[in-house]
Amino acid sequence: MTVALSRLNQIKDSLISTLLLGNKSTPELWGILTVYFVQGILGLARLAISFFLKDDLALTPAQMGALTGIAVLPWVIKPVFGFMSDSLPIFGYRRRPYLILSGLLGSIAWLTLGTIVNNPWSATISLLLISLSVAVSDVIVDSLVVERARKESLGKAGSLQSLTWGISALGGLITAYLSGWLLQHLSNQTVFVITAIFPLIVAMVAGLIAEKPVNKNAHKTASKKSPIKQQLRQLWKAFKQKSILLPVAFIFIWQATPNADSAFFYFTTNELGFDPEFLGRVRLVTSVAALVGIGLYQKFLKTVSFRRILGWSIIISSGLGMTMLLLVTHTNRVIGIGDRWFSLGDSLILTVMGEIAFMPILVLSARLCPKGIEATLFALLMSILNLSGLVSHELGALLTQWLGVTETNFDRLWLLVIITNLSTLLPLPFLGWLPASDPQVEELEANVFPPTEVLEHHTLGSSSEDSMIPTVAPEFFAESARK
Repeated sequence: MTVALSRLNQIKDSLISTLLLGNKSTPELWGILTVYFVQGILGLARLAISFFLKDDLALTPAQMGALTGIAVLPWVIKPVFGFMSDSLPIFGYRRRPYLILSGLLGSIAWLTLGTIVNNPWSATISLLLISLSVAVSDVIVDSLVVERARKESLGKAGSLQSLTWGISALGGLITAYLSGWLLQHLSNQTVFVITAIFPLIVAMVAGLIAEKPVNKNAHKTASKKSPIKQQLRQLWKAFKQKSILLPVAFIFIWQATPNADSAFFYFTTNELGFDPEFLGRVRLVTSVAALVGIGLYQKFLKTVSFRRILGWSIIISSGLGMTMLLLVTHTNRVIGIGDRWFSLGDSLILTVMGEIAFMPILVLSARLCPKGIEATLFALLMSILNLSGLVSHELGALLTQWLGVTETNFDRLWLLVIITNLSTLLPLPFLGWLPASDPQVEELEANVFPPTEVLEHHTLGSSSEDSMIPTVAPEFFAESARK
C-alpha cells in the first residue's frame, strides 16, 4: 500500500512538473499564474469593448485606434508603480496590499464601464483605470519571472516566460468563444458587469504571495545607502551600453510601425457582416493558435539565435500579412473561399507566426539585463516595448484618417494594409544590432559589467524580495503587439 501511494505521488509530481514546464510548484507560483490567467480571462470583454466603442459611442476607426492606444499608457509608466510599491509599503507590506487594491480598482472600473459610461471621455477614463489595475497587479507578480529567468541556462530561458504566457493564452482560450456568444444574447454593458467579477480573484490570491513585513529601520538604512540619483545613474550607465541600447532600438522600431487593427475590425463587421458570435469563434481559433505558437517556440526554436529568428520572423510575418489583401479586395471569393473560412484560416496562421516572433522578444529582454539591475532595467525595457505599442496604435489611427478609411468607406483599406505590412520591414537593415548569441555569454566574455560596478542589493525596484517587473499590455489593449 505504501509503495503504491509513493508511486502515485511520483506520478503526480511528474505530471505537475511537466505541466509547469519544469518549474517548481510553490503557492507563490500558483498565485502568479492565477494573475496571468485572469489577464487572459479579461479577454471576455474584448469584443464588447470594440462593439461598445463602435456602436454605442459611434467612434470612427481612427478614433477607436487612438483611444485604444491611450489605454496602454499605464503600461508605459509601470516602473513608476514598481518604485511606489518598493518605496511605499502599505501596513508594512510592499506587494500584497497593492495586489488587493489593483483587484478592487479593476472591479470598480469594469462596473463603471457597464453602468454609467455614455461618452468617449468617460470611456477613456474607465479603460485607463482598467488598464492601470491590470498593470499594477502585473508589476507585483512579474519580478519572480525575471529573477528565475536570469538564473536559467539559455536552453531553459524561455520556460517560465512560455508558462506564464501560455497560462494567459489558456485564460483567453476559455473565454474566447464566450466573448462573442455572450454578445449575441447580452448587451455590452452586461458583459462588462460580468467581467467585473474576475479582478476580485486577483485580490483574493494576494495571500499566496510570499512576503515578510518590511523592517522600517532597515528600509530607511537601505534607502540611505542607495540614493535614487545614484540608482538612476547606474541604470543609465547600463542602458546606454551598445549591447543593450541597440537591440532595444531594433525592437522599438519594429513594434512601433503602424497597424490597421481598428480599420480591419470595422471592415469585418460593417462590410463583411461578421457577427459577435462568429468573431468569438475567430478568437477561439487565435487562442488555440497562440498556444500552438508558444509550444513550437518552446520545443524547437528557443535555442535559435535572436538575430536569425527575429530576422526571418519579420520577413515571413510581413509576407503572410499581405494575405489580408485577398479578403479586403474580395479576391478570396473569386478563388472559391468564403469570407468566414478565409478569415479563420488567416487568423490561425498569423497568430502562430506572431507568437513565435514575440516569445524571443521577451526572452531577449530578460537576457539583456546585467546582474544587479535586472529588475529595474527589465522594467524599463518592457515599458519601452509598451510605448512602441502605443505609437503603433496612434500611427495607425493617423494613417487610417489620412487615407480616408471610415466606418463605411473601405475603398483605400487595401492601401492601408500594404503600408502597414511593408512598414514592418523597416528594421531589417539594422538586424546587426541584435546579439548573434546569448547576451549573458557575451557579457561574461567581454566582462562588460565587472563586479565592482554591480549595484547594491537595494536598487530601485530590483531587490530579490521586492523587484517589480512589468510585461506587455494584455491583449484587449494591445492587439497588435505581436507583429
